[in-house]
Amino acid sequence: MKLLIVEDEPTVADLIAKGMEQAGHSCDLAQDGELGFKLAMAGHKSNTYDVIVLDRMLPKLDGLDVLNQLRKAQVNTPTLFLSAKNRVDDKVTGLRAGADDYLTKPFAFEELLARVEILASRSQSSQTGTTEMSLGELRLDLINRKVHRDGKEIDLQSKEFKLLEYLMQNKDKIVTRTMLLEKVWEYNFDPQTNVIDVHISRLRNKIDKGFAYPMIETIRGAGYKISAR
Repeated sequence: MKLLIVEDEPTVADLIAKGMEQAGHSCDLAQDGELGFKLAMAGHKSNTYDVIVLDRMLPKLDGLDVLNQLRKAQVNTPTLFLSAKNRVDDKVTGLRAGADDYLTKPFAFEELLARVEILASRSQSSQTGTTEMSLGELRLDLINRKVHRDGKEIDLQSKEFKLLEYLMQNKDKIVTRTMLLEKVWEYNFDPQTNVIDVHISRLRNKIDKGFAYPMIETIRGAGYKISAR
């Protein structure tokens, strides 16, 4: 997942960016409303950002103005308002301007992460028109982030879930390492790293081990493929 963080307090921006990166996501930062608006517009054209985290009070262009202009321009990227304004009418104003969620400062990063991931998940489900993916006896619940195979629930970490989701989006097709780096890791890692091999191995142990047949196949010199038999 790729985020646009529009926040003028450096310590808050760094906290969010570092936390998101540790959770496997990547971020672009903007310290004022004008730059945030420009990045959001450019990101809309290239489908770059999954979620925007937008501070309410910003220099050059207020966060409320940023959001109003984005929505008028038909930019519907899920947006979470982050603000010290905690009165009910402030929240209502933000939500009516087109915000998808509103979190007040100070906040717990774990809550911000959960809200952002839920927004991204809902957006993706809306775009694909589905809330569940299936392949043979394997089921992915995209809303609740749950996985079942042959009726057994399988516990996956966030990155493992995203990896499996991408493989299933391309079921019966070869997915290259470059594709995985771009779509799952968003080039946060050196292409020579073994991070993909490590995560594929962990994923295999969880969704293949102990079941009737393996679903994830390594295509030597090409990449990976998931299929049902």
